[in-house]
Amino acid sequence: MNIFIGIIVVLGCIGVGFTIHGGNVLVLMSPIEVLIICGASFGAMIIGNPLSVSIGVIKSAGTLLKPSKYKKAFYMDLLTLLYDIFNKTRREGLMAIEGDIEEPENSPIFGNYPNIMKDHHIVEFICDYLRIMVAGNMAPHELEALIDQEMDGHHQEAGLVPGAVQTAADGLPGFGIVAAVLGVVITMGKIGGPPAEIGASVAAALVGTLLGILFAYGFIAPFASYLNHMAREESRAYEAIKAVLVASMNGVPPQIAVEFGRKVIYHSVRPGFKELEEQYRAKK
Repeated sequence: MNIFIGIIVVLGCIGVGFTIHGGNVLVLMSPIEVLIICGASFGAMIIGNPLSVSIGVIKSAGTLLKPSKYKKAFYMDLLTLLYDIFNKTRREGLMAIEGDIEEPENSPIFGNYPNIMKDHHIVEFICDYLRIMVAGNMAPHELEALIDQEMDGHHQEAGLVPGAVQTAADGLPGFGIVAAVLGVVITMGKIGGPPAEIGASVAAALVGTLLGILFAYGFIAPFASYLNHMAREESRAYEAIKAVLVASMNGVPPQIAVEFGRKVIYHSVRPGFKELEEQYRAKK
């Protein structure tokens, strides 16, 4: 919703301000300029990035239309899932969860949390490190170091698409100038013609510069910023899981281990201690 509000505010303020000054908004609508600027920028992005990243940029456009899933309800389920897992290991031993982590889709524990099961990456992350813990051949600090290495790689990969979008935003004003220069070249061929025709041609050329700057700072750069925010929100979920896993491996009781994870979650979506406690009881 905030995306649409932002677009309306950006276009509304520019359009209203231009109209108040006596301008005609229709003059700013130039499909040819848009084709030159956006097409050239997209082509440059393809040149500068692996194909997988360019495809990722296209797919990421759908992210704008979806609200973040990393809300309080998501973390309530995630932390309660981890509590259930380690509560079972405390009562029955680590080997008791072997079936759960080998086939989480058939696990009664994982099955209680369909929203978590929809995120295959998080489920795989949890199961992989629980499998290591069950094997019992790794010290807590070694497990933490391994998680840090995987998360570092994950964060770098998650930054590729936002980085490509930001680079495209940085280049848009330049391609706006390219469109403007092309317009000037066309205008020069009309020298000696009717002044009105020359003026319209110059105006069309200047629209190229305007659109390049507008697309860069009004839309594409904010889109890159939004993708970075989404990546940071995702990283918090993995940080919370890591905190619970390491605390449990150090022998911390399940409810306290979950507190380690709860504390690293952003305040705006962090479940309260009592809220989690009530959910533990409700899931029994």
